[in-house]
Amino acid sequence: MIKRANVGKWVGRMIRAYKFLMRPTVGQAAALGEMLRDHCSLYNGALQERRDAYQHASRTSIKYGQQSAQLKDIRAFDPERQGRWSFSSQQATLRRLDKAFAAFFRRVKAGENPDTRASGA
Repeated sequence: MIKRANVGKWVGRMIRAYKFLMRPTVGQAAALGEMLRDHCSLYNGALQERRDAYQHASRTSIKYGQQSAQLKDIRAFDPERQGRWSFSSQQATLRRLDKAFAAFFRRVKAGENPDTRASGA
């Protein structure tokens, strides 16, 4: 069950944001856990592919488009895990990895500490 809580800011008469409180059933919680596990596996596999390509003598870089193009084959190879989740959610996972890489190399280029851990929290 998802409950909508009104915690947004009022702009005139329009609410700009909502906070959704989830109270999943046992089955839904299990499905969400499996989805998280499979998306983590996809993220970590894509990360490892990028690291291996960079460590290769050719120092090849792999971008989002190349990894996204592989999704169809990944889903066909593993239909019990990767094939059961939406294609767009898996693309979002790969975009998140690409965004993390872009931020990392932006910090390196700017001469900042390219620390991978979140700071300030």
